Amino acid sequence: MAVVKSVKIDGENIHVFKSAIYVFAASSGFTLELDLIVSEVVVKKYKKEDHLIIEIELEDGRVLHSIMHVKVLAGGLPQLNLFSELDDPGDYYFLDQVNENDPWFPNIEEGITLEEIRKVEMPDEDIQLKLKLPIDQVEWLKKQKKARINQLFKEFIYNHWKKVDE
Repeated sequence: MAVVKSVKIDGENIHVFKSAIYVFAASSGFTLELDLIVSEVVVKKYKKEDHLIIEIELEDGRVLHSIMHVKVLAGGLPQLNLFSELDDPGDYYFLDQVNENDPWFPNIEEGITLEEIRKVEMPDEDIQLKLKLPIDQVEWLKKQKKARINQLFKEFIYNHWKKVDE
């Protein structure tokens, strides 16, 4: 089985936690498939794209370039499925070929957790809070920049978690 060393999307390196690259054989034809476990940040960035320019470097030194379609795979971990139709699957003789009727299918989720992914790249989410605070605290908060308030809340929550867990 070919092993992916690195992946670039539109010229930008992305962190790949696990991957599988193969030729998928169906009654409708052949596709080059690249399944990736990536961070939630990467999924969010590319999930609305139709086509991406992909550069795949394999451990054996081969480099594949392709314009590929994007699908976000539902499941426990953030995943992208990149695929492109192939005219001649023989051009990819060095990749495993998976038939639509095969019981074997690459399971790339095994052996990695969402917590491990988030240690590498933690996504940020917007949240709105309604608080009832003393007026002096409200006045002070209004004078602060958004980045400073975000940092304060992050520190407060992480410190609070530590105290609760002790």
